Amino acid sequence: MATDKGPETITLPWASDFHCHLRQGTMMETVTPMVEQGGVRTVLAMPNLTPPLTKTQMALDYGKQLQKLAPNVHFILTLYLNPDLTPEEIAKAAASGITAVKVYPSGVTTNSDWGVLDLKQYYPTFAAMQEHNMVLCLHGECPSDSEKGICILNAEERFLATLQELHREFPKLRIVLEHATTKAAVDCVKSLGDTVACTITAHHLHITVDDWAGQPHHFCKPVAKYPTDRDALREIAVSGHPRFFLGSDSAPHPRRAKQGEKPAAGVFTTPLLMPLMATLFDKLGCLDKLEGFVSTNGRAFYQLPPASISDGSITLTRTADLQVPATYVIQESAAKSADSEPDTIVPFMAGTKLSWSITSTQ
Repeated sequence: MATDKGPETITLPWASDFHCHLRQGTMMETVTPMVEQGGVRTVLAMPNLTPPLTKTQMALDYGKQLQKLAPNVHFILTLYLNPDLTPEEIAKAAASGITAVKVYPSGVTTNSDWGVLDLKQYYPTFAAMQEHNMVLCLHGECPSDSEKGICILNAEERFLATLQELHREFPKLRIVLEHATTKAAVDCVKSLGDTVACTITAHHLHITVDDWAGQPHHFCKPVAKYPTDRDALREIAVSGHPRFFLGSDSAPHPRRAKQGEKPAAGVFTTPLLMPLMATLFDKLGCLDKLEGFVSTNGRAFYQLPPASISDGSITLTRTADLQVPATYVIQESAAKSADSEPDTIVPFMAGTKLSWSITSTQ
């Protein structure tokens, strides 16, 4: 059924999220079952745990933990680029079904202290990844450096030359520029070959710098930028371009970590991901482009089978009052005192209303 506003319901295959932080311990136990709640059944799980997932067996063991918590979800496993990730380890990882390697420039975001200072030392690793058809996922920022004029507002743009260089050196290596935030990043990826793609988050499609400055629960790395940048992200997301797709970068932190003296970087969108996406695409008048962005494009780039409604689906319905919860309670550990306040996560857009909700799944 449709109205002057457009369709009242839409049915899509289960979505795919090609960049998600599911954490560990009680946080993992809390947020991993929420993946399906958000309309997603394929997830690229990030490796920046403590310690990071630097070995094949570590990633496989983590995958087993996630699968136990969400048995219907397909978890795509990743490794954390570091000196232990030799060409030999890449061959082992590929043979074990691990799909991707994540690059964190040192110090740019949560648990990046083990990250990379010089990518050239990893060229043999990248060559092995190219040989074994693995994907290189880049956190595309340079570390802030006042002497070089680098800060959080231009760190992504200053990184783009590195992306171009990696593509020149390894033209057959599939590379994903993660969570793009700028028009410059969109234009750069568009200019490169078919082996270079880009993820965009739900929150970067919604907000600009004004929405996180002074609002710690909307603060993430890379930070949202200018209205012109957000508009460029929106334009490419609804364009149907096959090398741009959803990677939520949903990254939960306890409320106390977000509201402390130095707020942790990360925005939590997992349990409301598809309502957030449908609300935005409806606002932009492009609901017909939603499936491509949240499923088709990313699955094709990652060489996964196409998603089909016959294999399972979600139905979203137009609504006037889907209330985003103020908080989600983190599962309590056995050692936690019974009379203490529970730890909570504050989601993106807490307390506001969305115009689409998931009303049925199959």
